[in-house]
Amino acid sequence: MEEKTIRLIQQEAAEALLNVGVSLPLKEFRLPFRKKPVVLRVTMRRPCMSGQIEIARTYLSMEVSSAEMEKFTKEEQMRFLADHGDKICRMIALTIGGTSLVKPLTWFVRHFVRYEYQMAAVRKFVSLMGTDPFIPIIRSAEKTNPMKLRLSQKKKGS
Repeated sequence: MEEKTIRLIQQEAAEALLNVGVSLPLKEFRLPFRKKPVVLRVTMRRPCMSGQIEIARTYLSMEVSSAEMEKFTKEEQMRFLADHGDKICRMIALTIGGTSLVKPLTWFVRHFVRYEYQMAAVRKFVSLMGTDPFIPIIRSAEKTNPMKLRLSQKKKGS
């Protein structure tokens, strides 16, 4: 693997560990006497376990991977948007405000956040989610399982 790819992977892992989140531009508007437009942004962060499970369910119900989404033609993008646009907005809303404000945030994302931002946010956030943080917990649970036979118990089972 080349050095640039390795650094990118390390950076994404650090962001996931620090839970920096993904900054999402919501709305851009111009003010008089100001050259640059004002951009309202919000940071998508990794939600609690119930939110992560809900995001995983929603993502898996779409039956498409982020790699496949990148290869979509315009017609496939339109079909995907028609079929799964509400699910994408729901996933983004879960990362912004948790499970308590899902419905109003879903509506807001659907009506005010540009589609390109939505797709980029979903791709980035799905890449940061994973089961890697749970591997040590599961390994520990395996070792401390009281129902598992110990080395000295293989013959008798008691």
